Order: sequence, then C-alpha cells, then structure tokens
Amino acid sequence: MELRTVDPRALRTNAANPRRSLASPEADAMLAASITAIGIIQPPLVRTDGDELVIVAGHRRVAAAITTDLVEIQVLVTDAADDSDEMRALSENIVRAALNPVDQWRAVESLLAKNWTEAAIATALALPVRTVQKLHLLGRIHPKMLDTMAAGDMPREELLRTIASAPLEEQASVWKKHKPRKGNGVVWHELARALSKRRMMAKEACFGDDLAKAYGIVWQEDLFAPADEDGRYTTDVEAFFGAQMEWLRENLPPKGVLLEIDGYGRGQLPKGAERVWSGSVKKDDHSGWYLDPTSGRVESVSYRVSKPTAKRRGGEDEAEVPAVQRPRPPITKKGASLLGELRTQALHEALATAPIEDSTLMALLILGYAGSNVSISSGRASSPYGFAGANEIARHVFVEGALTDDPAVLQKTARQMLVEILSCREDRTNSGIAARLAGQAIGADNFLPNLATSDFLVTLSRAIIEKAAVENGIAPKPRVRDTRDGLIQKFAKEGRFFHPIASFAPDGDELNSFLIKDQAEVPSGPDDSDEPPFDVHPDPEADELDDVEAAA
Repeated sequence: MELRTVDPRALRTNAANPRRSLASPEADAMLAASITAIGIIQPPLVRTDGDELVIVAGHRRVAAAITTDLVEIQVLVTDAADDSDEMRALSENIVRAALNPVDQWRAVESLLAKNWTEAAIATALALPVRTVQKLHLLGRIHPKMLDTMAAGDMPREELLRTIASAPLEEQASVWKKHKPRKGNGVVWHELARALSKRRMMAKEACFGDDLAKAYGIVWQEDLFAPADEDGRYTTDVEAFFGAQMEWLRENLPPKGVLLEIDGYGRGQLPKGAERVWSGSVKKDDHSGWYLDPTSGRVESVSYRVSKPTAKRRGGEDEAEVPAVQRPRPPITKKGASLLGELRTQALHEALATAPIEDSTLMALLILGYAGSNVSISSGRASSPYGFAGANEIARHVFVEGALTDDPAVLQKTARQMLVEILSCREDRTNSGIAARLAGQAIGADNFLPNLATSDFLVTLSRAIIEKAAVENGIAPKPRVRDTRDGLIQKFAKEGRFFHPIASFAPDGDELNSFLIKDQAEVPSGPDDSDEPPFDVHPDPEADELDDVEAAA
C-alpha cells in the first residue's frame, strides 16, 4: 500500500460503492468546511485499474475536496481489484463507533485550553459557534458527574441544562451530598433540583440596558434554548423585579393604576370595580397594571368603576353619581398618630439632653406658649386653661421666695416646662407647627428611633415604600408587604432608617399657615385702630429677629 499525492479530479468513482443514497446537503457542507479548515484527516483508499485510480472508500471526501477547489490530496493506493473491495467500503461506513458525547465535550474543553478559539473550533468542526459554546459549557461539568455520564448514566437534557448552568463549586457541593451509593444510579432530578435557580427571562423585560445596569443585572445566555429565540436570563430575581417595577411606574398610561397582587398571582381590582374585556373597553375605563409574580411579565387588565345610584322617594332612580377614586394619602391617620407619638418622644428627649443656647431656649419658650394646646390667662381669655404640673415646675425658679438667677436651674426648669407644653401628638395636646419648629431648631430628627418597623411602614403608601427601598439599595417586590420586610430586615442589621415624611421641619405651606394663623381673629385695641397697642420693635435687634423669622 502506497501513499500518493494526486489531483482529486483524476480519481474515478466506483460503481460498487455501497452508498447509493446521497448524504444530506448539510452533511456535505459540514465535511467541506472541515476539510477547508484542517484538511483531509484520513486519506481516501483507492486501487489501480490500468492507468486509472478508482475510489474504494472515501467518495464523500474526494467530492468535498473538489468542492473546496483543492488541487491535490493524498490517497492510499492498493493493488488491483479483488473480492475485498466492497467489504472495505462497507466496513468503513458500518464498523465504527461514534464518539461518546462526554468525550466530545472534554475534547472541546481541551482544545480551548490549548488556545483554540471557539470560532476556530466551530470552523474546523463545521459547527455553529453557539454549539461549540454549549459543548464548552458541558465540558466544564464537575468531573465526577462527567465520569458517571460517560459510563452511560446520562440525565435528560432539561436536567443537564440545569446542572451545566450552575457554578462548578455548587456542583461539587451538591454532588458530595447526592452522589450515588455503590451499585445505585444517580437520581439526577434531585441533583438538578438542588442546583436549580429561578430564572427571569430577558424577553419578559420591558426595561432597557440603562435600568439593567443600574440594578446590576448581567444577562446570561441559555445555550440550550433554540437559536432563534432570546434565551438570555438572570437569576437575580429581586433586581429584575426592581427594574421592571421602576419601568412600569415611569410608563404608566394616564389612567393606569398599579395593582396589588391577590393570592392567585393576579392583579387585584379596586373595590367597586369590575373587569372589562378587550371587546368592550370604553374611553373612560381604567387600566390596572401589575407584575406577574412568576415570570415578572408586565400584565394589564381593564376595569370600570361602578357608579352608585340613589333612589328617589317615588322609587325612581336619581341621576347616577360617578364614583370618585381618591388616591391614597401618603400616610394613614393611624400612621400620623404613631408619628406624632414618636416625634413627641424624640422632642422631649432632645429638650432634656441636647445642647441649647440661652437665646434659643428663650425663643423656644415663646414658641411653646404659642402652641395650639396652650391657653394663658392674659386678661382677654374668658376661661383660663392651665396644665397639670405647671406650678410644680414653676416653683423651682423661686429660691427662698425670690426668683433665682442660677443658669443651671433656669436651664433645667425651662426644659421641663417645654417638655410639658410641647407635643406633636394627634390629639388635644398637639402644639402644632410650634412643636415642629422647636424640634427642627434643636435637631430632634436625630432622636427619632429606627422607623423601619412594621407598625410605621404599614402606614405609608406603596409609592413611598418602593421609593425608599430603591434609595436604600433594595429592589421592590411584587407585593408591597415583601418590600416593607426588606427594609425592616436591612435596618435591623445596620444603621437607622429615617424618612423625610417624619422630619420635624414643616414644609412651606405648613409654615406659612402657622405664621398667619388667626391674624383675622386677633382683637384690636380699644380704639380699633390698625396700630399695635405697643411698639413691637423697641430696639434694632428686633429687626434682625424679623429677618430670621422670615428666612425660616
């Protein structure tokens, strides 16, 4: 037998070739691509027939060489025909063992380790790059699992997908726990279940790359998915829901409303609303939006708010009165009451321990007596109103029948008096904005407790809860209760949660309302003139005080 270099076009086909049915065009194209990349690995076998060479085995290789415009190839030349020619051609196509799948995966992994690129391997094997990437992923499965698969214990493809997608260290840990005992096979579905992670698919995401980056979402490619589908996914479920919810809030239509999720994972319509199906939606109907808790998909439902009717005395219906859907206030009445209690405690602690300058203390006393819960017998009040403990506190400023000038005693007593008269509670003791301004002046915000408690957070609206969660690095959940729990858990371990809604500082409208309060009801002097009964600015420093108040 002789190895000879010849022009493939000079070879003659064999009429006794056992392959009568042609291979598929795809298979021929793959062979041609492989020959182009790495050449012919096994030379065709030919025999002499006079001056010609006749192909015994390798008709497809020769045809592919001609297709790829090879000028010459190497062939193994044997003697003239004998009875074994047909058997040689037949055995070459039958007596062969296909490469074990695990060996294929390991071989690809070995080539990559030797600096072959995925693209180069794909070209050489006439495979799509995606397929090579899949083989690479499979080749990186935990070695003990690969040995078991190579021995014939191969899991189903959906289980194989889960196993291959898991990090190698997790595979090793799970294998240690689930590896079979001697004589038993691997329970692959249990092993795959231990490695499985919830996936959120990119095809369900409405948000773009900017939000994905902001939430730290890195898409992974599911190489087992059909090549013509978007198989990207993330296992960061919280980040996905956070980005999806932020997109939804920013893109709600004019009459769109975010819905809570009911026990079945569907949007829960407002009370008095009925669902409207697509064929009967009207211009004035509303749309409710929510995230499917399973897939994270943005879902919507149209609904109509029912209009209650009133009965006339005669039994006829009056004109329908449209129901008005009022937006939920940022904080409930119960929340305002709780916040008043928390503010009062913080204010009293600050008054007792925070550094307060004498001038500030004087201003606080003035503010304290301007509180809406304080009434003074001034000669104009028809029914004097005192508060319990006032005399007990006041007697401390008298020592041996005289007013003391001891700064320490005055400081302590003034603080005690302010504690008595300043209150933020939502009842008759409320000092109103006066207590809020006092708390702002002495930094009482810093004395508020951690507000990440279920009692307080449940009183806030969903919008406020979700915004606070995002600001503190927590992805909002489909259920607002879960978002609240996230805030509670975070601040139970670190820091202190404070929300601006709890601040002592009043907003502009509240401050203006306080400054002009009851001006129209202030009684004038005996002559009913517009002039004040005394000079309110006896010295130039008073003008500066006005400037400070105006700035406040």
